[in-house]
Amino acid sequence: MTITLYGIPNCDTVKKARKWLDAEDIAYTFHDYKKDGADGDKLKEWTDAKGWEIFVNRRGTTFKKLPSEQKDNLNQPMAIALMQEHTSMIKRPVVEYDGGLLVGFNKDEWAAALK
Repeated sequence: MTITLYGIPNCDTVKKARKWLDAEDIAYTFHDYKKDGADGDKLKEWTDAKGWEIFVNRRGTTFKKLPSEQKDNLNQPMAIALMQEHTSMIKRPVVEYDGGLLVGFNKDEWAAALK
């Protein structure tokens, strides 16, 4: 199974997810948003599959610092553009695996999908 974990290395949730994957001996490739950016086509594909709302980290400081006109009128194209510009706005981690997509870290959900 091919697994790609998307996130930011210093994010606590990403650290937990990577630790879990390593403990479960599940091989993965790590995509660092800070170094590698966020691909607009990939974000479009994800948001088409799961809805754009799940990918926007509304609790983070990056989102909270946005002007209200950007936050209040958010839609899929705007969310994708903002996530590309501010990769910290993307909910973390995101895992792509053969046949699926996981958003956020939930041990039970991950175990069911990846083991």
